[in-house]
Amino acid sequence: MKIVIVGAGYAGTMAANRLARRARGAEIVVVNPRPEFVERIRLHQVVAGSGTAAHPLTEMLDESVTTRIAAVTKIADGSVALSDGGALEFDRLVYAVGGAPSAPEGAVDVGAPESAAVAAERLRSLPDGASVDVVGGGLTGVETATEIAARRRDVRIRLFSDAPIARSLGAKARAQVAEVLAGHGVEVVRQRWSGGRDAALTVWANASRVGELALQSGLEVNDAGRVVVDDHLRSVSDPRVIAVGDGAAVPGSRMSCQAAIPQGVYAADLIAADFTGRSHKPYSVAFVAQCVSLGRSDGVIQRVHRDDSPASLWLRGRTAAAIKEQVCRSTVHTVRAGRYAWKPGAA
Repeated sequence: MKIVIVGAGYAGTMAANRLARRARGAEIVVVNPRPEFVERIRLHQVVAGSGTAAHPLTEMLDESVTTRIAAVTKIADGSVALSDGGALEFDRLVYAVGGAPSAPEGAVDVGAPESAAVAAERLRSLPDGASVDVVGGGLTGVETATEIAARRRDVRIRLFSDAPIARSLGAKARAQVAEVLAGHGVEVVRQRWSGGRDAALTVWANASRVGELALQSGLEVNDAGRVVVDDHLRSVSDPRVIAVGDGAAVPGSRMSCQAAIPQGVYAADLIAADFTGRSHKPYSVAFVAQCVSLGRSDGVIQRVHRDDSPASLWLRGRTAAAIKEQVCRSTVHTVRAGRYAWKPGAA
């Protein structure tokens, strides 16, 4: 069996390493435009200069997996065209391309490693008293604003959002976030960012858009450009294509490594079952918590119900920050090992 995995993020790398164990004898090729696995949940640290996010794919992927550094330009009938002029045939394809930067002119996106590095360089060069705008009141925006504030106490930071700050959290957790933002001197501007302001640096922390590969390849997508899938995460246009992560329209999911990793697990196990002629249960999702860092020494951990709605505030402060850091570290080890104690219905 020839298996092509498009994208080496959380879902794609997990799928590749798990398949290396579950489908021995299969030919597995990972196609990725860069030679690194990127911890996207750490890109706000890259911006602030408080951490790194890249690991060489040679250290992340099983030695039996072949890596092709290129972009996929089109998915056709059983083959993919590559930006280097090559092509690969497949029996199964894991579509794990993730999101794409969406920053408008005048802003730098925190969601991609290249743009996060640009923002970090600009931040380092800012003089005392300069203004930094962070656009987006979701968890990425909150983490970015507090991370920068903890590192650069000499700059003025404004967090723009026309929606409630950290709206996915419960009331107690949102109150803790507001307290930390205020303690760092972050000014919350409750309006839509319109550009043309006096900020020396504007960091875009809104949700990434989705690339157009699926649409251009003729796969059915939803209004946001995500691949429409059945209850086994197979594309409704081509059952040989299994879509996972941010680029897949999985009901009840959200853009996060907490969703991408179990989807990568499921894709690998589904293909392995096909490889051996076994049946496989439909995919189902269940969330556990939302972990938010507020600088290196503060944070909140919110318990959530299965559907990701807030349950109760579990931890806050230094303990929450330490646990969030441990979660980030263990996530890399989990993906590298391709081992995850998960089954459908228990994400």
